[in-house]
Amino acid sequence: PALGADPALGTDPALGTDIVQGEGWSAMARWDPPGSGRPPDPQSQGGTAQRKGAGAPPDPGAARGRSPGHPAPTPPDSPAWRRFFVILLATALGAAGLVFGFVALVDPYATLPLSLPLTRWPVDGNARYAFPALARDQRFDAAVFGTSTSRLLRPALLDRAFGARFANLAMNAATAYEQLRLMAVFARFHPQARAVLVGLDVAWCATGPALEKYTFRDFPEWLYDDPATGRWGDYRHLFNLDTVEKAGQAFAEFFHLKPQVYGSDGYTSFVPPDATYDAVRAAAHLRGEGVAFMQGARSGPPAGWRFPALELLAGQLAAFAPQTTRILFFVPYNRALLPVPGSPIDGEWAECKRRVGTLAAASAGTIALDFMIRGPITLNDENYWDGLHYRQPVADRLVAALAAAARGEAPADGTWRRLGGDDAPAPGSRPDRVGP
Repeated sequence: PALGADPALGTDPALGTDIVQGEGWSAMARWDPPGSGRPPDPQSQGGTAQRKGAGAPPDPGAARGRSPGHPAPTPPDSPAWRRFFVILLATALGAAGLVFGFVALVDPYATLPLSLPLTRWPVDGNARYAFPALARDQRFDAAVFGTSTSRLLRPALLDRAFGARFANLAMNAATAYEQLRLMAVFARFHPQARAVLVGLDVAWCATGPALEKYTFRDFPEWLYDDPATGRWGDYRHLFNLDTVEKAGQAFAEFFHLKPQVYGSDGYTSFVPPDATYDAVRAAAHLRGEGVAFMQGARSGPPAGWRFPALELLAGQLAAFAPQTTRILFFVPYNRALLPVPGSPIDGEWAECKRRVGTLAAASAGTIALDFMIRGPITLNDENYWDGLHYRQPVADRLVAALAAAARGEAPADGTWRRLGGDDAPAPGSRPDRVGP
């Protein structure tokens, strides 16, 4: 019929299509305008739509907007859909259960009550996760605490120098609070420790009424809890992608599928090999350094200042047996970070060191040493990678000096001095259980 002749037939000019609107029509008959160049549609020759009963059997779904010949959709409440969702849910739960079981059996943080009897070592780059297991490990009876400025002290050398089995538990940029929490774990499992060394830096000299707890790095308090409260609750912290990754790494390292990344005694060198040391590059780093100053609020005379970290340290040291050797030592900052003698900042540092000396004098078996002075180590720029981090030979030199101080020897080369020497061992003496 001519366009518009039948009132039941409308036209979409944009598409060139006759739209069937009347009762009994079951399809759209394409109308090709003259000169369009499109071949005729064999199913709609002459623009005629097929009526029901005229040739092909009717399609009952076409009136509902479905393409001719397609099967009717399955209702969402049909048994087939319910079966699909049950299978999907069971598969997801089964996969999650397998992954969780794998993590629990591998137990990458050595904290669960039920796990495989594997030899574990650190697998997490954040030592706050990795080191609680080492602090509980009975292979060790001595430990180093501190920040990255103490990380290069090698347990192998400390073992020989002190006659002990050391773990280096120093953590990058650790706050005093984080170090104290780790020290508490070590004391809980090693109350009769042979030696405890604490590297002191600016983190311990902050003043004010409150103690800064954390850095931007995550600190898992649940790994530091007293196991007497139960370790079963730790399972709920393990089902996450990061722990799954660490479990896979621990499994691969245990079965020698990949090399071990971190030391089993906590020591891992984080500086380039010493053979690659570049004095020019190090000097460039040092030129950009500024004087280290203490954080926190303070006013009035120094005698009235509060050092909350040192107050807590005194209590934590008391958790060890009287025969435990305790050494508090200020680490050797490069001269670029040391204050000008007689300056206000120099006076603030002097007060912090005085408090540490007083703490040592009041604690049985405790000595305090100061390497943060102008001496052969700190004045030689070629001893450093940057203002905070000294080279490995300097770290080995510190180990020898710490052992000598523990034996009561006096400083021989001016690299350190003793603080609060009222109860310091007499020169030449050999404190019980210190030394080979």
